[in-house]
Amino acid sequence: MSMRARGRGILIAGGVASAVAATVITVPLRVHAQARGQAQTYRAPRLADGHPDLNGIWEAVNTANYDLERHMARHAMATRPGPYGPLPAKEVLSLGAVGAVPGGLGVVDGGEIPYKPEKLKVRNENRDKWLERDPEIKCYLPGVPRASYMTYPFQIMQSQSTFFIAYEYAGAVRNVFLKDPGKPAADSWMGQSVGRWEGDTFVVDVTGLNGMAWLDRSGNFTSDNAKITERYTRIAPDHLMYEATITDPDTFTRPWKISMPLYRRIEQGARLMEFKCVEFVEELLYGQWRKNPLPR
Repeated sequence: MSMRARGRGILIAGGVASAVAATVITVPLRVHAQARGQAQTYRAPRLADGHPDLNGIWEAVNTANYDLERHMARHAMATRPGPYGPLPAKEVLSLGAVGAVPGGLGVVDGGEIPYKPEKLKVRNENRDKWLERDPEIKCYLPGVPRASYMTYPFQIMQSQSTFFIAYEYAGAVRNVFLKDPGKPAADSWMGQSVGRWEGDTFVVDVTGLNGMAWLDRSGNFTSDNAKITERYTRIAPDHLMYEATITDPDTFTRPWKISMPLYRRIEQGARLMEFKCVEFVEELLYGQWRKNPLPR
């Protein structure tokens, strides 16, 4: 077997490493090129109103919930200094490989999130204090766009007059208004969503976010002045292209965008399961006030 052929299959030691690395980096480029080609030639099935049918259970298959930016695999989300580099923090040490972070090529167009210098310091502090600060740990609602690429599916329910999204994580839901109701009455975790069609792409403007949700486990965040513009385009029978442009002049130097494919769950009987995690975090949040607290 040639070295080239072996490099496509499994990781092996020695000089093949560079060939394997090159393969890993170039595959996503080919995939995105293929996806663009599919989007140009594929015609999605239609509802009675002529718009593409986006109904289905969809899920992201990437590491964006760990870190939107390109990142290497590492020991854990929470680390501490070690004699030869970072090691898992004591709170997650016993998780071993289960608590490790898989590497990812990133989903940010241009590679880096354009933080203002003072806000980048906040992001880095968030990362260092992940165990204390990440809203996901406490089962708070995930916010937008994070709800779309957590490791849980979500379901789009679309008709001629409604567009509704239900998420497995924390039982989160979004009613996407098809007529603008005006300014949101109050800020919230999931914000107010107003949708419209631009050709075969469903565009959703999200405002009224409370600024408390994170974008991933690495501490990336927005303020309560953020506007998220999502784009859903069906590019194949079982693929949606998802894009989200984040505009937040309080936090970033310019608008920036993430993009990724979403995959339809096609197994027999596919459905959203319950993951209403409030009861799972009661001990974390309130256990210290038990009459006889459990050991920590």
